[in-house]
Amino acid sequence: MVARSLMFQGTGSDVGKSLVVAGLARAFTLRGLSVAPFKPQNMSNNAAVTADGGEIGRAQALQARAAGMPLSVHMNPVLLKPQSEIGSQVVVQGRVEGNAKASEYQHLKPRLLSRVLESFEILRAKADLVLVEGAGSASEINLRQNDIANMGFARAADVPVVLIGDIDRGGVIASIAGTKLVIDADDAAMIRGFIVNRFRGDPALFAVGMDLIARFTSWQSIGLLPHFADAALLPAEDALGLSQYFARKPGAKIRIAVPILPHISNFDDLDPLEAEQDVELIRVRRGEAIPGDCDLVLLVGSKATISDLAALRQAGFDVDIAAHHRRGGRVLGLCGGYQMLGKRLSDPEGTEGPPGSVDGLGLLNVETVLSGAKRLEAVSGSSFDGISFAGYEMHIGRTAGADCARPFSTIGGQAEGASSADGRVVGTYVHGLFSDDRQRSAWLTRLGGSSSGLDYEANVDAILDRLAAHMERHLDLSGLLRLAT
Repeated sequence: MVARSLMFQGTGSDVGKSLVVAGLARAFTLRGLSVAPFKPQNMSNNAAVTADGGEIGRAQALQARAAGMPLSVHMNPVLLKPQSEIGSQVVVQGRVEGNAKASEYQHLKPRLLSRVLESFEILRAKADLVLVEGAGSASEINLRQNDIANMGFARAADVPVVLIGDIDRGGVIASIAGTKLVIDADDAAMIRGFIVNRFRGDPALFAVGMDLIARFTSWQSIGLLPHFADAALLPAEDALGLSQYFARKPGAKIRIAVPILPHISNFDDLDPLEAEQDVELIRVRRGEAIPGDCDLVLLVGSKATISDLAALRQAGFDVDIAAHHRRGGRVLGLCGGYQMLGKRLSDPEGTEGPPGSVDGLGLLNVETVLSGAKRLEAVSGSSFDGISFAGYEMHIGRTAGADCARPFSTIGGQAEGASSADGRVVGTYVHGLFSDDRQRSAWLTRLGGSSSGLDYEANVDAILDRLAAHMERHLDLSGLLRLAT
């Protein structure tokens, strides 16, 4: 049996495609179907390590989790990871195949289509239903010629499309109807239905709007989907999620400051901390100062570590971090953040930008060389105080120096990470530490707080269940199955 498939494209970026597919993946799984998520081409620095030893976009990892499917590189065969001057790193079926600037990548895409279709067929052989997510906007007709992410894929694989519009942005009638107006007639024929997402208020007030869209487009209405507030509690893929408003927590016992840098990556490391009621996570942007009363400065991952280190200095965060440390504050660096904390950072082969070396922040007596194969691996071990954890590593570079004699953790009998002599500065390559309840509780205790008892992973699954119920209530899921071919 070959799986049925259905593709979800959007009128623009961030209209909720990823969340809709995640919710539908859980809903159809609960209906007894075997569901696989698929995104032909993704652009994100928030990635996940797969069971088959590669990496895919974080959104597809969440969708696979919703479907109860092991992560596979075939769920996201082309992943673009933006870097600095060298454009984007191009990851194909989980493995880095080089770097390309935007104009260069347009010429690469036709050669990548066969790999995309190969991955799609592999998934179709393993599931009852493949839910495909498009990228950006279906109406980017300037990029249509070599497209592999939206209509180019839909036409090549003969997959019917449902178009999603975001009413929260305004102009949703024009954005959906206008999509049909500007795209090629054969592309428009691939679209069979539409969803209006993020509605707030009385649905009856937009009934006429839904009828008008159906009349202008001749596409089937799949439903008006109300805003799902708990979406903010699920791991975000796009850095746009970092710009949303997060409520202050005046009664929080622990304050953690996170400098937001241009090429921030794997920032879902922050989500479990945000979920803790006694933790106030302060995202510090350029033009702001790191609060003097925070308990921890957390430097997270970066896809262009040397470039982000320069941005950190330009913003004056290095001065703030040094002052925080002098006052007795703690600093934790994860992956790229760990590399920044050392005395020296070198990129002799130009892996992330122009070849060269720069001084680090000097808070750890270590040096990093960005060379060698990329490490992509799920790991488990224990921290220096014997607390167990499970996480993953995703990085290029080797770090060595005197402070590695005081490792943060032991993984498979090998020392990993580094700590300063006073124990107040720690660096590690392990992502996912805070998703592990044991390690997150240990960090809260180290910072003078206590465990809340939150089961983070169970909480994510509970939200996915509520999201699936939300889809069942407001969308025509049986109608979607009839559209799938």
